[in-house]
Amino acid sequence: MIALSVIGRLVFALSVFSSAALVMAQDVATDGETPWFSQAVDTEKFAVIITGAAATPESREQFRSWTADLYRSLRDDYGYPDSHTTLLMDDGNNVGELAPLVDGSSELEDIRSALDQLGQQMAQGDQLTLFLIGHGSSRFGEAKFNNVGPDMTGSDLAQMLEAFEGQDIVVVNTTSASFEFSRELAANGRVIVSATRSAAERYDPVFGGFFIEAMQGRQADLDRNGRLSILEAFNFASSQTAEWYSEQGRLPTENAVLDDTGDGLFSREPGRNESDGLLAEIAYIDIVRPDEVKTSPGAREILADIQRLEREIFILRNQKSNYLEEDYWSRLEALLIDLALQTRDYNALP
Repeated sequence: MIALSVIGRLVFALSVFSSAALVMAQDVATDGETPWFSQAVDTEKFAVIITGAAATPESREQFRSWTADLYRSLRDDYGYPDSHTTLLMDDGNNVGELAPLVDGSSELEDIRSALDQLGQQMAQGDQLTLFLIGHGSSRFGEAKFNNVGPDMTGSDLAQMLEAFEGQDIVVVNTTSASFEFSRELAANGRVIVSATRSAAERYDPVFGGFFIEAMQGRQADLDRNGRLSILEAFNFASSQTAEWYSEQGRLPTENAVLDDTGDGLFSREPGRNESDGLLAEIAYIDIVRPDEVKTSPGAREILADIQRLEREIFILRNQKSNYLEEDYWSRLEALLIDLALQTRDYNALP
């Protein structure tokens, strides 16, 4: 984990102040009205990677490479134990060197079984992030994820996720023609990422590879707070995708979009000036994990409080228009002072 440095806190504070005067397009409301992604010290995070069937040997190699990189990043960069990462891949056997990590196939019943088990295991407030890697298709109003056996539709997955009413949900769909599938999953309290914005974008996207690259070593942690949000990863991957097409001298055949308001109206450039992005900004991949050098038993509790304060700062900033000017700056100042003091106490711990 990246150390909580003074420079990191300054960068974070400056990012708050530099955008504080912007008019917000999305109403994230107060903390009491925004219960999602409010991570406590005992919050658990789980990941499910579903890697579908491949149409060609080249696609299979690409999907395996992305899957391996993603699994390693979740384990090494973010501290997800193997017991909290479920890998469902191809037919469950045709998986090459990933065999020791694979928990089952990408067949519909295996997906349903894995999510049923997680639904019983996860507690209120825990976070589930699903990554879909593979091919997708959409025709005649029905979008599918091309897994082994009968393809999974967006409505199939939406029905499976109904059991997770008390958990925070993130879905990152990296497949072709993923938009209609992803739109089926939109709901309050969920962050949904789609590599494409229409059924016509049916060529295999490169967005997924850049999203995983954003995760590796937290390359996309732009505010330098030592954590990676879904919004940061999305924006990094979108930018890198556009640059890739430019370097190739090709017209883009994919446009990634994100929805976190539950209305199914996705945004290409989510953020503080758009209708989407404010929930994704406080949805982090990271678990509460103190630096390895910290041996103090109180380190995790203080770190969790630091992350709570950062979340409150983001929510307050995005609600600036709801406060009188003096009241807003007074509240922000108090939060930033608390954040600085907690960071000082954390850094002083053995």
